[in-house]
Amino acid sequence: MRISDLRHRVTLQKKTVIKDSEGLVTEIWTDIATVWAAVEPLRGREYFEAAAINAENTVRIRMRYKAGVKPDMRVIYSGRIFNITSVIDIDERHQEMHLMCRELMAG
Repeated sequence: MRISDLRHRVTLQKKTVIKDSEGLVTEIWTDIATVWAAVEPLRGREYFEAAAINAENTVRIRMRYKAGVKPDMRVIYSGRIFNITSVIDIDERHQEMHLMCRELMAG
């Protein structure tokens, strides 16, 4: 991985579930880290659901290895939200990782 490829600033977030005294559950996303990465679109598609056209983008986010990144986290990039579907430690060397992500936009 060349350092010049990592030209996008992304923020990793983790979901925290909070239950108040009345039993109401609230989900809060907390920033874990902001890192340099390469955001690479892989494919996009449109589909119909509940009388609405939705667009779905699949992207690969390449970054330096960071311990603790899991598929239940998400990535914020340029105001867009990407749900992580897979975390790949390239060659199991703890140097580079790929996050396979899906962005869902209601249309």
